[in-house]
Amino acid sequence: MTDHRAGELLLPEGFCFSALAAGIKASGRPDLAVVEAPLGANAAALFTTNRVVAAPVIVGRNNLKASGGRLRAIVINAGNANCATGKLGLRAAEEVCRAAGKLLNAPASQVFPSSTGIIGVPLPVEKITNHLSEALRATQPTQDAARAFAQAILTTDTRPKWASARFRADGEDVTVMGIAKGSGMIHPNLATMLVYIFTDAVASAGVLRDVLAATTDETFNCISVDGDTSTNDTVLLCASGASGVAVAKGKAARDFAEALEKVCRSLSEQIVSDGEGVRHVVTLKIEQARNIAEARQIARVIAHSLLVKTAWAGADPNWGRILAAIGRSGVPLDPGRVNIFIGKHQVCRNGMAHPFTESAVHQYMSLPSYEISVRLGRGKSAGRFVTCDLTAEYVHINADYST
Repeated sequence: MTDHRAGELLLPEGFCFSALAAGIKASGRPDLAVVEAPLGANAAALFTTNRVVAAPVIVGRNNLKASGGRLRAIVINAGNANCATGKLGLRAAEEVCRAAGKLLNAPASQVFPSSTGIIGVPLPVEKITNHLSEALRATQPTQDAARAFAQAILTTDTRPKWASARFRADGEDVTVMGIAKGSGMIHPNLATMLVYIFTDAVASAGVLRDVLAATTDETFNCISVDGDTSTNDTVLLCASGASGVAVAKGKAARDFAEALEKVCRSLSEQIVSDGEGVRHVVTLKIEQARNIAEARQIARVIAHSLLVKTAWAGADPNWGRILAAIGRSGVPLDPGRVNIFIGKHQVCRNGMAHPFTESAVHQYMSLPSYEISVRLGRGKSAGRFVTCDLTAEYVHINADYST
């Protein structure tokens, strides 16, 4: 199996991409991105758990239900979230779908809308509809077109994010390729992420939904930048069926799940590493828990602690802040059985200080990425969680975002 995080993209058959500037972003950069599935595709999606939900999330969810999971096109705009815009926002998202459907001679329910950007500003829908014809005519099944698509959906991201994997089944190649955006408002239960995953496997909407839920739980729901859950989160998985390889059962299903997991894990880690102001990516390994839910609960409290995250920003091996976070996690553990390691350096033994060379640990924590292991002494389950530090640059980016 091949896995590409950057550079060459492995493109699945059955999808075409384009991007252009529609004038939504004040910068004049590309802000309208389109994917077309000329022969149609089956699709499934997961969305934000925030109770404040953007209009395109509502419309996209409704469209997938109405179409039975069939999809002809995806239309994404950056620069405006179309959230907290009331009935006007819903009508705008629906108008985008109707306009694209008319151009494609397809039902509006087979068009999936997405938006990302500032909240509470009416969507200039005419800027999208006026450029849809051009965007659809320009779609191509090429790497350059896919890269342009990845670039056009960015907001505060510093770089595009993509990953792909390929496996062979029944004498045919099956490809999985994902493109994502996300930099801030990153928190489990999805984040300010837009993630679009494409495959040429044969799979029903139901099969896609099941494998996507399982994979997301282990990848996108195990990352955090700042603890904020966005209003527009979307992870969409589309299958064109162009390879002719069914992945509902047997070895093909296992290989497909493995390829999807590789792509999603790569994308989730790229999102954290591109977090707003991030200097250090930290992988938390919570070991010897009673169950996976307990491990994740502890990891999330550590990952969201401002005191812990600012210590990481200074490469400060202040293990006491980690222990304190563990203690307030709500897990009924015995602090006297907790051991903490920063890389290979044990800094806490049985809930108390363990001698270590501070300069060596500081040097290790100065690396762009490193690991912290917590052993709870409670059981045999373990969890993995990817997070980051919190720097002054994060404050600067978000203090000036709307102005």
